[in-house]
Parts: sequence; structure tokens; C-alpha cells
Amino acid sequence: MLKICHLTSAHPRYDIRIFIKMCRSLASAGHNVSLVVADGLSDENKDAVKIYGVKKGKNRLLRMLKSPRRVYKKALLLDADIYHLHDPELIPIGLKLKKKGGKVIFDSHEDYPSQFLHKPYMNKYLLKIISKLYEKYEKTALKKFDCIISAAPFISDRISQWHSVVIDIYNYPLLEEFNNIERQPIQNDGIPSVCYAGYITEIRGIKEMVKAMTFCTNDVRLKLAGTFSPQSLRVEVVKMKGWEKTEELGFLDRKDIGELLCTSIAGLVVLWPTVNDMNSFPIKMFEYMAAGLPVIASNFPVYKDIVEGNKCGICVDPLKPEEIASAIDFVVNNSEQAIKMGKNGRNAINEKYNWDIENDKLSNMYSGLR
Repeated sequence: MLKICHLTSAHPRYDIRIFIKMCRSLASAGHNVSLVVADGLSDENKDAVKIYGVKKGKNRLLRMLKSPRRVYKKALLLDADIYHLHDPELIPIGLKLKKKGGKVIFDSHEDYPSQFLHKPYMNKYLLKIISKLYEKYEKTALKKFDCIISAAPFISDRISQWHSVVIDIYNYPLLEEFNNIERQPIQNDGIPSVCYAGYITEIRGIKEMVKAMTFCTNDVRLKLAGTFSPQSLRVEVVKMKGWEKTEELGFLDRKDIGELLCTSIAGLVVLWPTVNDMNSFPIKMFEYMAAGLPVIASNFPVYKDIVEGNKCGICVDPLKPEEIASAIDFVVNNSEQAIKMGKNGRNAINEKYNWDIENDKLSNMYSGLR
């Protein structure tokens, strides 16, 4: 049995990848698992995982400056065999933990040098400098860590050029969350709906999704599950034509997300063609597939390999609302083909895109670090 400590200063304590999948899976395998999270909430034991809350910063800057120190102090007290870090701002404390004799893993959820180029709250010229500086620092610092985990092939391709131990662990769905979903795509009012679940941002296509509603030839609504970032974007979007056919649901828990998926005719994942997103594996795409939903996705090569390769949806130009609308109309007008797409997606999840497979990789990785 290993004493494992997961650390995050930026994610919520019940984060799907960190807590629901990784921490719970490791605890179920018999390891002593703890999670330190900078959310300011009380300590608790949940699903055999010991969760420790440390004080969070009042704003983004204070979080990045103060939260890592607080996480580090708690991590030292826990004296784990292996520390698993989930945020780039924790890399400096990872180096300290390594010097103390612990084994350290860095989990790269995103391709951070690319992600830094798309922060809407910062100057673009400054972002380019930050991206370059971070990339150099990452390369120097992470070489000292025992293992790097990548959430997408694009990330591991880059990091494996200078680190010898890089393992892909993808954020695929938990099969048990979707085993009992009963599809009821048409509600009492008879108006079909498509859904989007996740953070609502400009580069994730919120404007194009809303505009698409104006081009649909069928009576259809768009359901949004998530929160706007920044809130000023919402002020802009609610004034757009197409918003009258949009239903804003806010943040939904896992149970309500399941209900949303089983009552929708298709799931949207029409992210803009940024370097990071074009090579990502968006969890919502796989959750749509797991729920038996046809997927309407951006026409990136990585997405097309999955969606068109498994015949489970339609790929479109994410910057063209007319194409998004055309795909929605196709799903509405061709119910038998849509049902087949949904079944194809679910079969693909059962066979190759599920957490059981990734959990085996996670367990093997930890065994190799003993």
C-alpha cells in the first residue's frame, strides 16, 4: 500500500479527473489517499479519500502567490510516499518535495504554453512572453520529477522530447455513470433540444452556438449547463439574436448533467481552432457519446478521428454557425440515423474510451514508482 497525496490549488475538491476518477480509484485499490485542495473548506473523509482544505486566495493573483505555500505546508505534514501535482503553479513546491525525498508526479491537464496564449484577462503581447518563459521553466523543472502524466497525445508528444517517463492518462468517462441512462430526447412540449455542458467561454463557441439557433429550420432549443467566464461575456451573449431559443441552466451536478444528456437530441462541442483545443480530448465529447448522444463537434483532425471514425456524429467548422445549424437540422430530420450515431458512440465508449482502461494505466504507473 502506498501513501499518496494529490495536490491542487486551482481545482475544486470534487474535480472529476482528480477526485472522482483518480483519488477514488486509487483508494479503492487499497492505497492511503489524501487530497489537499485550496478551497477554504473544512477537512472531510469521502469515499475513503481524506480531503484537506487550505485557505484560498481572494483573487487569481493571490491564489497563485499564496495557495502553493499553504498546500506545501499541509503536504509536508502528510509525509506521503508520492505527491501528485495538478497545477503548473505547484511546480516550485514539487521541486521542494522532491528534495525532501518524496516522489513527485506532475499531471499536465492542458498544454500550458499554448493555453497561456488565450487568457482573455491579460495583454496578448505579455501572454506570449509568459508562454515562452513558462515553457523554458517547465522543461528545466519537470526533468527533476519522477513521472509526467499527459491528458492528450499532443501534450505527451511535446514533453516526451525531454522527459523519459511520460504516460497518457485520458479523461474518459466512468462507465457506471452512464449505464442506467434512459434516453427521452423529446419532452412534453415536443420541442427537441441540443445541449452544451462545460465552462461557457468565447473560445468554446458560445456565440456561434447561439447564432446557430437563428439558422435552424426546425423548432429547436439550445440548453446550456455551466457558468459564463467572464461574466461580462454573458451580458453580451444574452443580447444576441438566438438567445430567445436558449435555456440557461447554470452549474449542474453530475445527476442533473445525466438528466440533461438523456433529454437532448445531440451534444455540442464546437470549440474554436486554438492550438490547445485542436489537440485536446474534451471530456464532454466522450460523455455525450457515453450517454448515447450524437456529437456535433469541431472539424479538427483529432475530433474527426473520434467522431467520424466511430460514425457517432457530425463535424463542422466551429466558426460557421450555419454549419452548426445544418448539423442540428440533420439530427432532427433523420431520427433513425441519429439513434444509430448515438449507439455507435456508446459502443466506442464501452470498447476503448472509458476510465476502466485509464485506471489500469494509472495503477501500473504507481506500481512502477514504488
